[in-house]
Amino acid sequence: MIHRNLHLCSRQSLREFAIAGALALICGAGISAQTRARAQTRAVANSDAATAPVKSLGNRNAPITMEVFSDYQCPSCGNFYENTLKYMIQDMVASGQIYFIHRDFPLPMHPYSYMAARWANAAAKIGKFEAVDAALWDNQQAWSADGNIEKFVAAAVGPADFKRIKKLMEGCEVNPNASAKPAAFKNNGQEDHGCALDTYIEQDKQLAKQIPVTQTPTSVITAKSQRYPAMPGFVTWPILKQFLNSLLSQ
Repeated sequence: MIHRNLHLCSRQSLREFAIAGALALICGAGISAQTRARAQTRAVANSDAATAPVKSLGNRNAPITMEVFSDYQCPSCGNFYENTLKYMIQDMVASGQIYFIHRDFPLPMHPYSYMAARWANAAAKIGKFEAVDAALWDNQQAWSADGNIEKFVAAAVGPADFKRIKKLMEGCEVNPNASAKPAAFKNNGQEDHGCALDTYIEQDKQLAKQIPVTQTPTSVITAKSQRYPAMPGFVTWPILKQFLNSLLSQ
């Protein structure tokens, strides 16, 4: 009887051990999957932070390169995008004739222009510049009224991409155009030393000084290695297309 009870206990112990082992494997797999997911998230965040924003559209080897220095809150810049650049992008950029480069030149009299440029640069870091750039221009009047740029960026990209963009905007809460920007400020209880995205905006502003850019929008065209004088102000699409075609035919 004692031997039989020991045998039953032994079989029960083996069964419990097997169940415990299986649970351990399942839990271990779950923990491993969670760890891998967290590691992948960190890797993506680190990669995004290290990547330079690509604020250009089209073929880099196109015969014509057109750089446009713009302020996202400038009404004339918005008009230029909606009535000229949008058609150029759909036509001559899409066909490989024009390589288009956006340059940031936020003006101090526009309270939300610098913040808009930050959102555009964050989007450009993850390859979503075109979508966010279009959203900023298409909704310029709406976000210019209250500075609520975030909702239009979120609507322009999917939730996963917006999460990545939002991550890159950490430390960019202080609006330099609206008030004096301190050297460091508190972000979620931790000290932060400014917005990392500002580096790219300031680089564009330095390029603008070399030209020099005196108003927005200003276009700079290079065709077949020849750089033409800066073209300030608005130009209609038919006139610009005629000029670009003349350069292509030379």
